[in-house]
Amino acid sequence: MTGTIERTRRGDYRRFQAISTRWMDNDVYGHVNNVVYYSWFDTAVNRLLVVAGQLDIHHGETIGLVVETGCRYFSPTAFPDEIQAGVRVAHVGTSSVRYEIGLFRDTEEEAAAVGYFVHVYVARGTNKPVPISDAMRGFLASLQS
Repeated sequence: MTGTIERTRRGDYRRFQAISTRWMDNDVYGHVNNVVYYSWFDTAVNRLLVVAGQLDIHHGETIGLVVETGCRYFSPTAFPDEIQAGVRVAHVGTSSVRYEIGLFRDTEEEAAAVGYFVHVYVARGTNKPVPISDAMRGFLASLQS
C-alpha cells in the first residue's frame, strides 16, 4: 500500500457492523491486543457479504482470499467497549476488492483504528482468480464512498 492510512469519522462509511469486545480481547497492558483488530475487520466485511447473500462460506463456488492488509491505531479500545465497524469499498478490480474499515469505540465520532484488506475472489476448488459477478458488483457499489 502506498501512502498513509488517515483517521476517519463515522460519516465516511456507508454500512456498520456492531462488535462487542470480550474480556479475553484485553492484553496485559489493559487494552485490546492489535491482532484482534484484524479479526474485527474480517468479521465486519464477511458478515456484510454473507447477510447480503453475496458470499456462501460453506457451498459457494467463489471465495475471497485476503492478499494484503494494513492497520493504523489512533486510540485504544478495551473490554467492555462496544465497537462499531464502518465498512466501505475503495476499489473494485476484475477479481479484487479493497475494503476499508473504521473501528469506532462506543459513541466516538473519530475512529480508534482504520484498516484495510484486499480480497481476491477465486474459484473454491482451484484458487484461481475469477471475475466478480454482476450481483456482487452491485452490492459493492452500495459500499463505495
